[in-house]
Amino acid sequence: MTRVRTGPLFTVAVLAAVVSGTTSCSGDSTPSEVASKAASAVKSVGAELDAAAAEAKKKLDSVKDGADVKGDVRLGTPSKGSDGHVSVPVTVSNTAQDKKSFAVQVNFRDPAGNLLDTVVVTISDVAAGATGQGTARSTRGLSGDVQADTGRALRY
Repeated sequence: MTRVRTGPLFTVAVLAAVVSGTTSCSGDSTPSEVASKAASAVKSVGAELDAAAAEAKKKLDSVKDGADVKGDVRLGTPSKGSDGHVSVPVTVSNTAQDKKSFAVQVNFRDPAGNLLDTVVVTISDVAAGATGQGTARSTRGLSGDVQADTGRALRY
């Protein structure tokens, strides 16, 4: 049995392809061409997401002697800019006895929990017992309601 992904990115890509196909006055798009364009759009979005996830993993894997501190991270409310990119404030608490830096993976999701994008924000040189602030920004414009959660967080 073939599983068809029908998340919001798929829906947007198909809708865009259908609209472009049905509004064509010259009739130069056949249904199979429209379907092919939709499949290409979905594939492109999937490739972008895979690349973002791979980059986040690479950044986090490069941290030497990092302590898992996901519980020391607080995310603010996501906000969408005029360019469609979503930003979210990131606050880290340094509970260590000396100055530390943090690498925090922030996942952007739709209301159903589907992953839309992921980034890593670095917050450097947070004093012992203090908090540090940063901002995570999506790598591309995101549509619809977007929520954010902490994927991994490392203190080093």
